Amino acid sequence: MVSSMKIDNPEYILATSGESFHWARRFLGKKMGYDAARLYSFCRVLDDMADGDIENGPEHLVQIQSKLKQGQWDNHPLLNQFSDMVDEYDLSTTVVSSLVEGLLDDQADEVLIKDEEDLIQYAYKVAGTVGLLMCNVLNTNEPRAKPHAIDLGIGMQLTNIARDVLEDAKMGRRYLPGSWVNDMTPEDIIQASTNPNSHEALLITEAVHRLLTLAEKYYASGRRGLAYLPARAHFSIGVSAKVYRQIGIQLLRSKHSWHGPRQVTSKASKVFCTLRASVTLFRRFPHPRKQHNAHLHTSLGPYMNQGGTWG
Repeated sequence: MVSSMKIDNPEYILATSGESFHWARRFLGKKMGYDAARLYSFCRVLDDMADGDIENGPEHLVQIQSKLKQGQWDNHPLLNQFSDMVDEYDLSTTVVSSLVEGLLDDQADEVLIKDEEDLIQYAYKVAGTVGLLMCNVLNTNEPRAKPHAIDLGIGMQLTNIARDVLEDAKMGRRYLPGSWVNDMTPEDIIQASTNPNSHEALLITEAVHRLLTLAEKYYASGRRGLAYLPARAHFSIGVSAKVYRQIGIQLLRSKHSWHGPRQVTSKASKVFCTLRASVTLFRRFPHPRKQHNAHLHTSLGPYMNQGGTWG
């Protein structure tokens, strides 16, 4: 969490707010790693605005969205700090606008995701967009990388939702599709957590498992796109994906699932994930690459090809 829009030390923000990404960042090298940390910090500040951790944060988000909708990247303290990155990497204001749109969606008094389509659109807005922006920062101009980058972001967000079911409910948010949980309210989820063997709690557990199963499809697609990245970026993002995916694996193995202690990955798990990620480098060798599974983007019609052609 950050409490100011002024970002003097993006590496510190990454280290304190994004442990999984900070672990993987060390493999990117100095310049690429620093710029990836800056992009993460920018997204982190936007997220903290949405959560009210920055004074008048939601109002700032509205102002930023107004600028982005006009194709502008200036006249706001946060945007001004990143104008050089926008110029250097040709970052899309449309993509960032979709990210802000997702964060503004969270400002409703009660957030209730309706169905799987609604879920995937939300995950695209708050995380798939970051994958698109990161493609630019990681110096890949290959359009075929983009749909896979989106999918990796979506997979990570689905893991995040599975981990934070109870925490989100306490904030008046239910990201599990209502069609999966009989339209339970956040209050219903909080109540169910006090009786893990109740019908309602078991229904939520089933939905969490379903969510993580869905996440696996997006992770698999994300992994197939790593070979389009420069070698160091391939390895680093591969590590980050495996470390984050590990959270979901631990959730599935946990006796407490969504209603227990918040899942984190240990240093030993991060080392193990790093070793496993090294195997993915063999995918860089020439071989026929599968075409992206367009079915994964069926729900993304309103957002297709933002920031340039996807594939």
